[in-house]
Amino acid sequence: MSTAIIPAADVANLQRHGPVTLIDVRTPAEFASVHAVGATLMPLASFDPAKAVAARVGPPGSAIFLICHSGARATEAAERCAAAGFSEMVVVTGGTTAWEAAGLPVERSAMASFGVERQVRCVIGGGVLVGSILAYTVHPAWAAMSGFFGAGLLFAGLTDTCALALLIARMPWNRQCVATGSCCSPPAKV
Repeated sequence: MSTAIIPAADVANLQRHGPVTLIDVRTPAEFASVHAVGATLMPLASFDPAKAVAARVGPPGSAIFLICHSGARATEAAERCAAAGFSEMVVVTGGTTAWEAAGLPVERSAMASFGVERQVRCVIGGGVLVGSILAYTVHPAWAAMSGFFGAGLLFAGLTDTCALALLIARMPWNRQCVATGSCCSPPAKV
């Protein structure tokens, strides 16, 4: 299956000429940190293709643009939509990273976010460091822990999928909007 793609600048240009349905499939914390102006949050962890189609602001059959951090999660959302029989999904290439790099308008939260990608890097780095320290100080077999994280990172790079990122995105602190200032507060409507 081939997923339709569009550069961020083209979506922004379409926004200037009328309403565009732009759906951000990142976590609420990532969305609160920075998102494209006009984007609506529908996290991939609970993404429903029918709800995405129902959120369309244009006429039936008009394109629905999906955006994430770099494009991988938006592509997965588009594939879910295609499997559900919705073919009008278009992935914004490069995601929010490309949107921001192109100087297109974004909205930022006053609170800094600790995004999923950054959390993944911390877990992997911590796992490698702890494995190395334990291998040096306790027993050489602990080196396998560093090897495990290295193999996972290699697999993620080769396949452009990351099971750890999917797991971390489902953690409670990533399912709540950080705009309220507390992971215990109900999510803010965005």
